[in-house]
Amino acid sequence: MSSCPRSFNAPTSGQPCCLLATTHRRFTRSRRYPSDTTEAQWAVIEGLLPPPGWLAGRGGRRAKYCRREIVDAIFYVTDNGIKWRSLPADVPPWSTVYNYFASWETQGITQDILDGLRDRARMSEGRTAAPSAGIIDSASIKAADPVGTATRGFDAGKKTNGRKRHIAVDTLGLMVCVLVTSASVQDRTAARHLLARLRYRCPTIRHLWADSGYTGTLLDWARTLFGITIDIVAKLAGQTRFVVLPRRWVVERTLAWINQHRRCVRDYERLPDHHEAFVRWAMIHTTSKRLT
Repeated sequence: MSSCPRSFNAPTSGQPCCLLATTHRRFTRSRRYPSDTTEAQWAVIEGLLPPPGWLAGRGGRRAKYCRREIVDAIFYVTDNGIKWRSLPADVPPWSTVYNYFASWETQGITQDILDGLRDRARMSEGRTAAPSAGIIDSASIKAADPVGTATRGFDAGKKTNGRKRHIAVDTLGLMVCVLVTSASVQDRTAARHLLARLRYRCPTIRHLWADSGYTGTLLDWARTLFGITIDIVAKLAGQTRFVVLPRRWVVERTLAWINQHRRCVRDYERLPDHHEAFVRWAMIHTTSKRLT
């Protein structure tokens, strides 16, 4: 296997920049964008990507473009909030990048990458890979014109017309799962679907913290069906300004991390699944940087 071309700024040890470096056409661009993966980031992310079908004996054509270039292009869209067709000319064609983006999301690869990064980040901080507690919360975001009326709504409390993202994180603020719904859906209603995903992705979680929007029958439902206890952390009596509340600040910080990526500040996606994918890619970017 030949080593990575000099334009990738690879280490001088002769290690390849990509495990499939001999099977695709090489790119000559330098790594100039802030969202580009570093050597350490790519080493971690590449190990979590499954082998392509043609290499695993499932058929299909050989890869034409380096998967690192595909990941960097997805990070570029996520971080800068541009249209797919506005990708720079020195990355693979936008249609190729989008097809990888959609295919990886359909196959659940994006979630698998996020899970692997979260496990490694937790172990690097002396925690067990599987968390036992977490926090849930939601945030309403405005929807752009491509979002159809069938999947958008009005959040009367936040005065927002758009969608709502519901997330579950561990006690370090690393995301476990995300669910995107219409903004008109109440937190306690969407939480039932969110907890079902949480139970599937991370069955070791037995305790959650949440705000007062999750009160009602949800508490007994979660305890009976999934064995998960939920503690409600309500606002302080007479609170009129921002106050750091126990446990809740962790998930609020994660929502802020997501909003640092411009594609996630508003919802531009026709499909809610694709907005979920961008939220995952935002956290993949954040977690991989934190890990390396």
